[in-house]
Amino acid sequence: MNQILDVLIVGAGAIGLACGIEAKKANLNYLIIDKGCLVNAIFHYPANMTFFSTSDKLEIGGVPFISHGDKPTRREALDYYRRVAGSWELKVKLYEKVGHIQKKDQIFEIQTEKGTYFSKNIVLATGFYDIPNLMNVKGEDLPKVKHYYTEPHLYAFQKIVVVGAANSAVDVALECYRRNAEVTMVIKDDRIWDNVKYWVKPDIENRIKEGSIKAYFHSEITEIRETEVDIQTPNGKIILPNDFVLAMTGYQPNFTFLEMLGVNMSQDSKKTPVYDPQTQESNQKGIYLGGVVCGGMETGKWFIENSRQHSVNIVRHIVEK
Repeated sequence: MNQILDVLIVGAGAIGLACGIEAKKANLNYLIIDKGCLVNAIFHYPANMTFFSTSDKLEIGGVPFISHGDKPTRREALDYYRRVAGSWELKVKLYEKVGHIQKKDQIFEIQTEKGTYFSKNIVLATGFYDIPNLMNVKGEDLPKVKHYYTEPHLYAFQKIVVVGAANSAVDVALECYRRNAEVTMVIKDDRIWDNVKYWVKPDIENRIKEGSIKAYFHSEITEIRETEVDIQTPNGKIILPNDFVLAMTGYQPNFTFLEMLGVNMSQDSKKTPVYDPQTQESNQKGIYLGGVVCGGMETGKWFIENSRQHSVNIVRHIVEK
């Protein structure tokens, strides 16, 4: 039998790394594993993204995060967390997807694409960025429909529809508009969301007011075709010529994975996983939740900034056991 770990951490994002740091400080035998690259979610953020928070609120492991501006960029964050992993010499296995987990005699057997591991405890720090919220409309599976956004140059001189009214949708609309795209926003609500970054919100509202960016409020896409989209508006259905649909509709945790492990969730639309907020242990003994996955569908409830303490709570409880 392979060596039995004290804790296996699924997810090499900021909170997964923080859990690894706390485990190392407590002299626990640990391993961090991720199906993608280091801080995979941040890597897949838009290339020009700037964080809402200041760099000090994103720090982990006592490693200073110095950024050139008031708000750190995606590139600075990638450099920082790579430096953290290196300075702490964290044990990380990347590009290794977890397939199945089962418990035998109080020990978890974790099967991945590349091997089998055994651990007394498991931490799920898997985030929420892997599964987009679908619009569930005809044509959503066309190649022109994107649920992830990289950079605006791809959409220069194209007719694009941006779906959503939160930070990501606003950033996409403004960036593409400034790279000569013809931008139309489709928004279910009656306004741009109130929590949009304060230095960006007036910009998008002014662009909509002057007509540079067209916006349909109280509206939804009902069908997507190769060269057109149908939009249901309060004044009836309209048909727009279209090259790309950028559906910034948000993302959700891997609920199927949580259910496979027997982690209970609330029965309402929030689907909040059940866990002890003092220890982060779920209803399944030995399975802990850390970071944004704790919020279920409320993906804006937990961030790096306010969930760093989860790593401390988790490791403290494992040591006390």
